[in-house]
Amino acid sequence: MIHDERVATRRVAAELAEPAERARELAETLGLRPYPVNYWVVTHDEMNELIAYDGFQTRYPHWRWGMKYDRQRKQDTFGMGKAFEIVNNDNPCHAFLQESNTLADQKAVITHVEAHADFFRNNEWFGRFAGEREDPDAAAMLERHAETVADHMSNPEIDREDVERLIDAVLCVEDTIDQHRALAAERGGDEELDEELSDIEERLDRLGLSAEVREQVFDADWVDAQRDRERLPEPRPDVLAYLREHGKQFDEEEGKAVEREPWMDEVIELLRREAYYFAPQRMTKVLNEGWAAYWESLMMGDERFAGDDEFLTYADHMARVLGSPGLNPYKLGFEIWRYVENSANRREVVDKLLRVEGVTWRTFHDVIDFDEVADLLEPDPAIAGVTADTLDDLDPDDPRVDADALARAKAGDLDADAYPWAVLTHEGLCERHFSLTKPANRGFLSRIGRSELERVARYMFDDEVYPDVASALSDVDYGAGWTRMREVRESHNDVTFIDEYLTEEFVVEGNYFTYEYSEAAEGYRVASVDPDDVKRKLLLRFTNFGKPTIAVYDGNYDNRGELLLGHRYNGVALDIEQANRALERVFDLWGRPVNLATIVTEYDDHELEVARRRGREPDGEEIPIRLRYDGETVERHALEPELAEQIGADEVDYDTTPEEWLA
Repeated sequence: MIHDERVATRRVAAELAEPAERARELAETLGLRPYPVNYWVVTHDEMNELIAYDGFQTRYPHWRWGMKYDRQRKQDTFGMGKAFEIVNNDNPCHAFLQESNTLADQKAVITHVEAHADFFRNNEWFGRFAGEREDPDAAAMLERHAETVADHMSNPEIDREDVERLIDAVLCVEDTIDQHRALAAERGGDEELDEELSDIEERLDRLGLSAEVREQVFDADWVDAQRDRERLPEPRPDVLAYLREHGKQFDEEEGKAVEREPWMDEVIELLRREAYYFAPQRMTKVLNEGWAAYWESLMMGDERFAGDDEFLTYADHMARVLGSPGLNPYKLGFEIWRYVENSANRREVVDKLLRVEGVTWRTFHDVIDFDEVADLLEPDPAIAGVTADTLDDLDPDDPRVDADALARAKAGDLDADAYPWAVLTHEGLCERHFSLTKPANRGFLSRIGRSELERVARYMFDDEVYPDVASALSDVDYGAGWTRMREVRESHNDVTFIDEYLTEEFVVEGNYFTYEYSEAAEGYRVASVDPDDVKRKLLLRFTNFGKPTIAVYDGNYDNRGELLLGHRYNGVALDIEQANRALERVFDLWGRPVNLATIVTEYDDHELEVARRRGREPDGEEIPIRLRYDGETVERHALEPELAEQIGADEVDYDTTPEEWLA
């Protein structure tokens, strides 16, 4: 449904009412199950505001929104990227379309949005936020948070700058949550700790100490220190939860840490909850955008949702989206999804061909005529070429045909030229769009390797089922690819998606490579074309949102109530200047000195000069260090060997620097 009350945009909304309705029908026939979507037509400036607010109309007051708005406005003004739409994860979803889009662009973003809405509803990582509820209730939640923060800022007893400073500190570490767990109050042993403290107080009572001695030796600060001494059998990845549970604020007048005010704990928890809400979107950027780009391309291009007079405009639109420079999640996701579809369809076809008499995995490439297979897999011409003039060629009893829709089309109530898919069922669309029959994929079947053929045949006990190839291919499930895609969509995130489907075949065919910074050349150079290196580099880019992995290692470091954070070193060093600034923000949330254990690589000046002259990379020395911020200055200390061993991520090294550069 299109929403807008202004005269200038109601005209645009009226044009989009039917496309929005038809796009939903097509999406559902293709097998998608999206949330309901409310469409809104907005102006250029309103779109910039919505993007700054992460797709919502109301957010808590803070200067960051203005900064994001200004950046987006300048990016749009100077042609550095146009935002066609933005959609949020909610039930119903709210999608905002820019008023200045062409009709072809509007249709494209509507099909794109329908696929996003399907992903939001069916991907388990998004479901972890809503829990057992179907409805994430995001817009209402963010509005409540905005009202709460605004109330604190307007409270005369609370300094507005204190609220903003607290928000600044939380936002600095908002990525340090345990995104692999559902949102929960991570109390992690508080009940046992309370029992321990009660036992300590009982034993002090039994000692019969005088009030003076007890106050001097076992005062309230000592008891509180025991609470801060939470035992950590293993690092806590949800740093923000730990700071919320055990952090204090530093009182400059008293010169020590004191308990936080209740409003502070409330704001921290609200922002932590928002971090968990937005985490799935960041964890599935490639998966989600690739999913939407795939179905948009199929609906707009293959199913001619873009009219004949709109197709060139749409082709230009899609080319700009997929051709954006840098690591493009739309392009990467789109290509991997097509590989998932082709692989599943290939396995389905191979499974049938290996059951033909006389065909084995050893003789497969010698006895199979791949041109014949391609011809036999072509869809029925009556299904592939539906028009208003060919409706009589369709059998209403055919399971690939929607009999009711066919009757309406013959009666003139349905435009079969504009919406040929409407007279077909899901089964018909599966055959109509079977990926291995497309010209671009014609060689995909013959490219299968002997090792994969052997894996398919290994547990095939009922071989020689079919007398010939034609009989075998008549039993092919044309929906195998889409079925597998829906299964992957339900359970994967970007890391697992790339880890499973960025195969050697995909990397080689796509001409992927890695690059590294050369200390000798003082610039980036091509490092490797090895598929394992390419996968590791991409996994680094998406693991933990592409940010360093930080965890809490000790809440009472060196028995002084200090916080010890550890950086899981994986061959990629921290930006020390940024780390120093982050420690200052963490201090605001902890109230006492904070430490960060990490590893840095240092190079000798002489070694660097020699390496430059000889055209090789210098051998740097990895040095474990501990940064400590006490509220005034950052100090650098040597790190204990035991801690250095703990923070080293020995199981993976993301550095792909070669002995000899490729280019």
